[in-house]
Amino acid sequence: MFRHAMMALTATVVTVAAAPALSQTAEEKGRAIAVEADKRDTGWVDSRASLRMILGTQSGEQRAVRELDSMAQERTKETDGDKSLIVFRAPKDVQNTALLTYNHVTGNDDQWIYLPALKRVKRIASANRSGPFMGSEFAYEDFTAAEIEKFTYKWLKDEPCGQLTCHVIERVPTYENSGYARQVAWFDTQELRVQRIDYYDRRDKLLKTLTATAWKKYANKFWRSHDMMMVNHQTGKTTRLVWGPVTMNTGLNASLFTPSALARE
Repeated sequence: MFRHAMMALTATVVTVAAAPALSQTAEEKGRAIAVEADKRDTGWVDSRASLRMILGTQSGEQRAVRELDSMAQERTKETDGDKSLIVFRAPKDVQNTALLTYNHVTGNDDQWIYLPALKRVKRIASANRSGPFMGSEFAYEDFTAAEIEKFTYKWLKDEPCGQLTCHVIERVPTYENSGYARQVAWFDTQELRVQRIDYYDRRDKLLKTLTATAWKKYANKFWRSHDMMMVNHQTGKTTRLVWGPVTMNTGLNASLFTPSALARE
């Protein structure tokens, strides 16, 4: 999600994706748009940013603010998916809690969480990844990358989305134990950034909506949203992620992204 979260071809390819599908099925067009969006976000090597996680109540009040660091390492020839690490810095009751994710191109991802109170690293079973992450409206599953082969796709329509026009794409998880029956994502037609995602629960009821705004461009190529709001329609609660500046290709050491390193963060 957060690479991508969202995580952004040639002019000819973009035109083919954006034009009415004369020779493509809705499924082929939906997949083509997702593939092209993924290609645009290739080559950043690694990234680092600080962020705030703001938890909101059903009545709109702020119930907690957390400070975090986020690090990520792009897939290499030796790895089949990106790796990401999230570390809580404040407040004290969650300080040094860390989540490590190994994304895989196909199949289930690997995730570990370090719990300072227990002084142990715990592997998260795939059956538990649909659960809420640290009391937020984000699930563990939401912190994994939307790898192309993990979904089937269907283009639904093009429509206005704010001041932009968006491709509306339905994607259905193909991996085991997803908490979602399906997701509907809005990709803006200009830059193929994911502006919004609707998440439907296993009963196919609308569960949550993620809205991504405050986009900034890095290295003249890579777009990152600096304000992400997740609204849980079934509880009324919210979680907002407000990101600071992103640094890329800084030479993050691969040893940071290992389960054994979590307790040292």
